[in-house]
Amino acid sequence: MTIMQMFNFPRRGLLAFAALCAFTLQAHAQMQKLDRVVAVVDDDVVMASELQQRMHTITQQIAAQNVQAPPMDILRRQVLEQLVIERLQLQMGARAGVTIPEDELDQAIARVQQNMGMSPAEFQQKLDADGISNNAFRQQIRQELIIRRVEQGSVARRIQITDQDINNFLRSKEGEFWKSPQYQLGHILIPVGSSAPAEEVAAARAKAEAVYEKASKGDDFRALAISNSAGQNALQGGDLGWRKTVELPTLFADALDGVKVGETTKPFRSDAGFHLLKIHEQRGAQEQVVEQTKVRHILVKTSAIRDDDAAYNLLTELRSKIEAGELKFEDAAKDNSEDIGTMLQGGDLGWSNPGQFVPEFTQAMSNTPVGEISMPFRSQFGWHILQVEGRRQQDMTEQYIRNQAANLLRNRRYEEELQNWRQEIRDQAYVEIKLPELKDQSAPGEAQPGNTENQ
Repeated sequence: MTIMQMFNFPRRGLLAFAALCAFTLQAHAQMQKLDRVVAVVDDDVVMASELQQRMHTITQQIAAQNVQAPPMDILRRQVLEQLVIERLQLQMGARAGVTIPEDELDQAIARVQQNMGMSPAEFQQKLDADGISNNAFRQQIRQELIIRRVEQGSVARRIQITDQDINNFLRSKEGEFWKSPQYQLGHILIPVGSSAPAEEVAAARAKAEAVYEKASKGDDFRALAISNSAGQNALQGGDLGWRKTVELPTLFADALDGVKVGETTKPFRSDAGFHLLKIHEQRGAQEQVVEQTKVRHILVKTSAIRDDDAAYNLLTELRSKIEAGELKFEDAAKDNSEDIGTMLQGGDLGWSNPGQFVPEFTQAMSNTPVGEISMPFRSQFGWHILQVEGRRQQDMTEQYIRNQAANLLRNRRYEEELQNWRQEIRDQAYVEIKLPELKDQSAPGEAQPGNTENQ
């Protein structure tokens, strides 16, 4: 497993990445200086020293996990294959011009240090003790980030999640379970048999109603459960733990319909007696209501013949004419806006969600009352004025659920497509294995066509 595989969110966490980095540092310290070529990969090579280092890293990791290691010849073959794939990915990144800015690299290294529980000074001491230069370590992390970016860019284009895919998932049993909210529930049972006399039923109902009144007025539900409930969890305050609605009896799930966090259901009856449920907490599938804003805008870009002052003055003049009633905003946008996507619609951006636009635009939109026009402001695209036409509270729960479902399906397919893509680039590459013990055997699961593995 490479450092990149451990680092690549969301598949692995940074803590595991930090642990693997520690193994890698140790491997560097023990690495012998070998310069024999063990594989030719298109225009690059894999050296014996690299293979030895990675072998040491992987065996250390296997030992730390108390897992039985495979035979060394099989492990060596797998590790070499891993290095071959990485070489191909780095070459793709170089051809595509993928670079990692220094500040992004600094942040990645800082996260490694943090998850290893080390200060920068302690981390530097670790590097020095293992004989690793800062430049070598930074280059290693840079390559891992390039590989991650190449993978994400290449694989994401292969994954298409359609509306039908989402519909099929949400209608499935798994989808029903996934989107079901999860409640931390309290339960009180006032017992009465299904064939009990009417007076016993009435007494049980009256007691349940009295408990409900106390709970509704703020009495501690758990204390009420200990004092009154005949449920099996009564002495634990009636605690049922976290339950999804699809895991509850239908009677319970129906009773919870419309009940909010902190509220208690009215008493409802089963063959065992009268029940009360309280939702202590909820997670997942909650209502997603956002404030949307309807807005128009005019964009004026700067150029060699129009500087910032000229753009600002033009928009100030247009704003004054619109406010004076001499000009309609949509007409001003059609004649002056340089946003080709909205100018023909009079600058209409429709209803927007929070975070949809760049920060400068979002701030101006938030600070402008309905019906008014903002002062000119600058963003990365140029100078703007905007007119807020309305605001509304919009229930986005269904769209939120669909977006989350799409992300889930995309992440599932990512792993499968990642393996397919790796195999494809491997099959299309020129690879010459130089190790005599491996030259006549293909890697596990590897297709023969498209590979050259000769002495």
